Amino acid sequence: MTTDLTGGFDPSSEYVLTEPQTTPGMQEGVNWWLWDDDGRFGMPRLAVEAYAPDWNNQQVQINVIEPGGRLLRNWDFAPAHKVLGPDGKASHFGSGGLWFDCIEPFRHYRAKYFGAAYEGTFAAMVKPDFATGKLAGLAFDIEAECVVPPWKQGTMSSEASERMASGTEADFMGGKRVEQLCRIKGTVNLDGRNRAFTGGALRIRRTGVRKITGFWGHCWQSAVFPSGKAFGYIAYPPRPDGAQSYNEGYLFLGDGELIPARVVQAPWLTEIRFSGEDVGLVLETADGARYQIGGETFGGMPSIHSLAEMPPLLQSIVRYSWDGESAYGMMERSNLAERVTMPA
Repeated sequence: MTTDLTGGFDPSSEYVLTEPQTTPGMQEGVNWWLWDDDGRFGMPRLAVEAYAPDWNNQQVQINVIEPGGRLLRNWDFAPAHKVLGPDGKASHFGSGGLWFDCIEPFRHYRAKYFGAAYEGTFAAMVKPDFATGKLAGLAFDIEAECVVPPWKQGTMSSEASERMASGTEADFMGGKRVEQLCRIKGTVNLDGRNRAFTGGALRIRRTGVRKITGFWGHCWQSAVFPSGKAFGYIAYPPRPDGAQSYNEGYLFLGDGELIPARVVQAPWLTEIRFSGEDVGLVLETADGARYQIGGETFGGMPSIHSLAEMPPLLQSIVRYSWDGESAYGMMERSNLAERVTMPA
């Protein structure tokens, strides 16, 4: 059995929009989550996001965590780069000091950054009014080779397709969204020290109108293991009225196609904690087979908004285990504020 790393999708879909957009709520984004095989650091989200109508003033997000509890982040807006690459295709997406290049769609990508990030602790950054003048120099150059077929949300089941076609859950997801697991290698320069590393990443491309007013939370986990096995899912907790919501995912056994699945045991966000939390999960396929995957948080970046209507958010790197293998991977969770215990 062979693996089609395009997933049957048109390669041109990986190129970005070439004209500024004006439709209210329209956005386009590229983001990566990445981790070091040796557990020296993780980056639970690197992103460039364009939002209408100010399309050419784009949002940059850089999160870096170290196991000792040191956190670095740069959340800012900066002028957009030109999107046309050397080949004349819209393969470059960047803002300020962060950019992403699509070298070969669904196969080969690159991320680079040169600049700095604000430094602090988890305890300090969990506060909505966190501010500091302490900066650390940061640069990286990372190449990604895709190893798992892409997953487009709404393609794993008829129920997921219906929820992503229209309605509240579709508004939350925000249009066309594809994610794909990769192996990575590169260099990171932090505090003036250059470190070569290998690891893994989840890359995400999203284009469309997104509306998140009333969002009630989510749980999103993904990883690829040394054997090539992998998993991923996104689920929203039951609606505030108790009705079931969006729940879609997959398993990949190292070859062939993605196997549709849904999560039947998820580690919903109930506390804001840096590391050491049990975040194991259980996925179920259409034939009723269940797959238990262990997980413990390596470290996370909190995002606690001062506006009460925005759910607390925790973006983490996790050490996963499955059938005797272990690997780092990603996790992002949010929940209604009344369901989350904040640090003292």
